[in-house]
Amino acid sequence: MIFSQKKDIDTTSLSITQKRWMKFKSMKRGYYSLIIIIFLYAISWVLPILVNNKAIIVSYNNKIHFPAFHDFSLIPDKIFLGNDFGQDKPGEADYIKLQRRWKNDNSDNWLIMPLYPHNPLSDINAGNKMFEAPFGQGNHILGTDDTGRDVFSRLLYAFNISITFALILTVLNYLIGISIGGSMGYFGGKFDLFFQRIIEIWSTLPLLFVIIIIASIVRPTFAVLIGIYLLVNWIGMTYLMRAEFYREKSKDYVAAAISMGQNNKTIIFKHILPNSLVPIITYFPFSIIAGIGALISLDYLGFGMPPPTPSWGQMLDVGLQNISKWWMVFAPVGAQFITLLLIVFIGEGIREAFDPKVHSRLR
Repeated sequence: MIFSQKKDIDTTSLSITQKRWMKFKSMKRGYYSLIIIIFLYAISWVLPILVNNKAIIVSYNNKIHFPAFHDFSLIPDKIFLGNDFGQDKPGEADYIKLQRRWKNDNSDNWLIMPLYPHNPLSDINAGNKMFEAPFGQGNHILGTDDTGRDVFSRLLYAFNISITFALILTVLNYLIGISIGGSMGYFGGKFDLFFQRIIEIWSTLPLLFVIIIIASIVRPTFAVLIGIYLLVNWIGMTYLMRAEFYREKSKDYVAAAISMGQNNKTIIFKHILPNSLVPIITYFPFSIIAGIGALISLDYLGFGMPPPTPSWGQMLDVGLQNISKWWMVFAPVGAQFITLLLIVFIGEGIREAFDPKVHSRLR
């Protein structure tokens, strides 16, 4: 009985944020899905030293080199040629062959390869075979595609691109939508009507045709695709925030803040916005899903990231054109299914944790 009372006191003394976090942690599949997604996304940023056909460290003639680290954008790009390490080979050095040769010759030179020594961009020119089955002679876990590129490494690199694209797109959509929608809901009147007419006209923009036109003029890039989607994607969040601000503005605490002489900035950012965050936060995981789906769709249609950028949509397109190569269909579909399922579980957990029937700021 004493233990039960102590537990109740501890729970009631927690803030609303702490209570929601505890509720989210109690939703096991959502909580563990969040941990898995964060872990995988963090790992995806160091893929050049985990999944690559370039050596992590090369010791040649008592000099140390770090070829794999040059794949990070923060380090100036440098390609080590075969001649740099005494290899009679045109073009970039073949580190796997170098490792074998130095080992057979008992050489003082040595190198350390990544855990999975295959690159997502290496094709038949690097000695790979087209449509090699999984665990074939080339030791490709999920085989190769129509140009001999390793499917498993492309899946992993595409995961980073897809999540990053969705995160950036969602954050920018939120910034625009919250700013415009909140202003419409708070100020109302002619200001609200003016932006409503603009949004109604702007929402008729045929996004797919715009993408096709722009893709035919300029080479689509990561930034260009985000910019195109930003043209109309912010509209949904704008209407959501407009409704939230209209609802919160009519409540007594806002009237009390106005009667106390607080300015608009304080009322918006200190009072109304914090009480309008619940639908925004619960909607966030599903916005990520929409962003991932958008990039996959564009890549599948051929208007997405330029080749040979790793892409789930492009891999799915190749797989459906070569349906007999089962791994080309199974791999991208499986990766998409697992990723989206984990994010849905996260969204489900957040929705339960922020349910106003369970925890509310007004209680």
